[in-house]
Amino acid sequence: MSFEVPQGGIFGFLGANGAGKTTTLRMVLDILRPTEGVIEVLGRAPGRRGDGEIGFLPEERGLYRQMTALETVVYFGRLKGMAAPAAQASAEVLIERFGLTPFARRKVDQLSKGMAQKVQLATALVTTPRLLILDEPFAGLDPVNQAVLEEMVLDLVKAGSTVVFSTHVMQHAERLCDRLLLIARGRKVFQGSQDEARAQLPARLSLTARADPRQLPGVEQAQASGAAGDGWTDWEITLTPGAGSGALLEACTASGFALRRFETRRATLHEVFLHLVGGEAAATPPTGELAEARP
Repeated sequence: MSFEVPQGGIFGFLGANGAGKTTTLRMVLDILRPTEGVIEVLGRAPGRRGDGEIGFLPEERGLYRQMTALETVVYFGRLKGMAAPAAQASAEVLIERFGLTPFARRKVDQLSKGMAQKVQLATALVTTPRLLILDEPFAGLDPVNQAVLEEMVLDLVKAGSTVVFSTHVMQHAERLCDRLLLIARGRKVFQGSQDEARAQLPARLSLTARADPRQLPGVEQAQASGAAGDGWTDWEITLTPGAGSGALLEACTASGFALRRFETRRATLHEVFLHLVGGEAAATPPTGELAEARP
């Protein structure tokens, strides 16, 4: 598997459970070593340099349970090369932004699961990294704190950072990601923009008409979805590959085909995912993935 992450923006690393997302990210971070291939991160080979250029939120969470929330974030900042005053200041800002100020002096093992998750997120953000890798970041967060995290990630991107966002929840990717990589069983099946992903499936139309639209140019399938009254019928239309909704509407107008409603609907990322992956989602855990990342 070969891919490249452009600098800036949010890059979605998508696939079903067991597709190989976490394994690939661990190789990018030099936690696992590939048996062959070349990996570059920020223009260099992966290494455990301990600097603050890379932030990582792992899928499996883990914190020092006897440290306080504030101590934990400061500690990770210091591990990544921050001076003590800078680490303290950054940690306090993050603790406040995540609504953890009343719990800053409380030990991790006294925090709820959601609070501990926010502390771990803060450890990944404390250095304001150039490259932030988030592996299933929304797990354990309520909707309010999901929104807080999204806002912080967007702020980081505005400041010039690159975010790699790994998930199997297509709705999160649809809302956040500029570009996407979709993998199945350790292999790349798609890479490109959201528009390019949706173009993998033909556009669907919903319309209300008096006559049967099956004979209209560009219509591959038409299924009646219900009566709309007074002789009108609702239809779900699938266009042939390459056909456009604008051309169909023009043909209806030119031929006098009566319409009361004409709505286009593009494919969702979830539909694209099912189309590209299907039954190949995660039949067996992948092995030996290779990754090439050059943010």
